Amino acid sequence: MKEIKSASENNNKEENSSLKRIGNFIKEARLSRNQSIEELASDLKIGAHQLEAIEEGIEEKLPEKVFVKAMIRRISQKLKLDTEFIMNEFKTEKKVVKIEEIVEEVSKKNYKARQSKNINPLGFLIFILISGFLGLIASSLIFNLFSDSSQNQTPKQELIKKIK
Repeated sequence: MKEIKSASENNNKEENSSLKRIGNFIKEARLSRNQSIEELASDLKIGAHQLEAIEEGIEEKLPEKVFVKAMIRRISQKLKLDTEFIMNEFKTEKKVVKIEEIVEEVSKKNYKARQSKNINPLGFLIFILISGFLGLIASSLIFNLFSDSSQNQTPKQELIKKIK
């Protein structure tokens, strides 16, 4: 019976420290935007006491975990944070993580995402040139095809003269 209780206590501590890390991250993001707890809570239509409990990592003051997850998702979207990263942090547990490490990892992910979205200008220019060249060749072939076929056709008047 004691083993089950201690395992349960460890699980709550893990969840609590996970919530604490996420709460610190949310608090830093909110403060960097010069937004009060009341303003953000009002925007999200949640209680200020719930937002404060999330920021402080106080699980006892919060509703069921499902609702907490939904609130954290909405908060991170409102603050324009990496929601996927935060939700993964909520699921996983690390013993000791500093807020600087989280910020650094999010920055790296954002940098990689921006790099993957950027189109290489030289590659784009080469693509345009090749497309234009192929279009020019295709149009000249089509033009030659139609001009050859129109030269081979004899007008009606010439046909009439030939028949007479």
